[in-house]
Amino acid sequence: MKICIKNATLISMVENRKQIEENMDILIDKDRIIKIEKDIEVDDKVKIIDASNKVVMPGLINAHAHVAMSIFRETLDGYNLQDWLNKKIWPMEAKLEKEDIYNASMLSFIEMIKTGCTTINDMYFMAEETVKAMEKAGVRLQATRSLMDIDGEEIGSERLEELKEFINGYKNYNERLTLNVGIHGLYTCSGPYVEKAINLARKEELPVHVHFCENFQELQDIENLYNLTPIKALKEYFSGMHTILAHGVKLTDEDILEIKNMNMSVAHCPVSNLKLGCGIAKINKMLESGVNVALGTDGQGSGCNLDLFESMKYAALLQKGILENPGLMPAYEMLKMATINGAKALGLEKDIGTIEEGKKADLIIINMENSVLLKPQNNLISELVYNVKGTDVDTTIVSGNILMESRRLMIDINEKDIIDKCDKIITNIYTS
Repeated sequence: MKICIKNATLISMVENRKQIEENMDILIDKDRIIKIEKDIEVDDKVKIIDASNKVVMPGLINAHAHVAMSIFRETLDGYNLQDWLNKKIWPMEAKLEKEDIYNASMLSFIEMIKTGCTTINDMYFMAEETVKAMEKAGVRLQATRSLMDIDGEEIGSERLEELKEFINGYKNYNERLTLNVGIHGLYTCSGPYVEKAINLARKEELPVHVHFCENFQELQDIENLYNLTPIKALKEYFSGMHTILAHGVKLTDEDILEIKNMNMSVAHCPVSNLKLGCGIAKINKMLESGVNVALGTDGQGSGCNLDLFESMKYAALLQKGILENPGLMPAYEMLKMATINGAKALGLEKDIGTIEEGKKADLIIINMENSVLLKPQNNLISELVYNVKGTDVDTTIVSGNILMESRRLMIDINEKDIIDKCDKIITNIYTS
């Protein structure tokens, strides 16, 4: 199907284009953008979307999440990371069945479509069920089977075999699905186990996705387990690997330079870091040092929701506040973190992250007219970062497929049915 988006205020995120371009048309053929210019002429076989008084920008990219954790939303208050995992989440997760993972994943994908996030980097288990939900929802996904062996060598080996099977089964499954090797963290994995996981990533030529330096307890646990500082352990095992580091809250200035030298990306999850009491990552220092910083939400259990517009606002304001400098974190840099930086982190920048001819048609349309929070508009880029909410997204398109139009889901999913099923999952967990 061909689609022509007409009269848009375009924010393409392309480096050599203007930040804001008015009255632009975007022509989509199948899964690709084929033309961007004013007044494109099309025949009556092309679907027209009128974007007058609306912003068109790349779909947002969530560089770190746990898709099936939608059912654990608001299970956190009062717990630090380790207590929350050990006392609440891991015991509840042990009760989940395959169907639960599918329905919980579908709930997240609905939330993602409705808040303008088109690509998500997931780390969880029973990943086949999340892929099944992704296929039906139409979103873009980078997936893995999370690895750890802290609870025993045998079960750790089983997880590694599950990941190998998952990679073999889904390596060339779908253009919207890419894979990585998800290592839960150095504090939950032994050195020999990490080495096996890294060898798998090298063999399969896949990125590595790992929680890293989220709080002080993790630093201590890594030093106790490896007899190395976290950054030295990272250098010993991960050097030369395409690596996505989730969080990076406790990185020192020296650590940040080492990460830059290793060409690794950081997925910054400001809301989750705050709610878990982990602290505030040195994002401004990372950006100044040339580290590629993307945005993530973490799972809804700690990150509350998947609204990356909210995450952009938190990320910017935190740095301005703690460093007492309102000139830091320009709004356009925040948009980069949520789009092209996320694409680079996932190794997908050739296909997504910007709106340009030849790239995949992953884009969102934002209604700037229906919210009093967006009036008057003095600075459009700042409005997008500080006042737009995910619920202002009008239309979501992935690979040229319209997943939502005029706030109406266009996919074959019964939203109420998914909500009811997820309500039952968490009720059963609490009563079993």
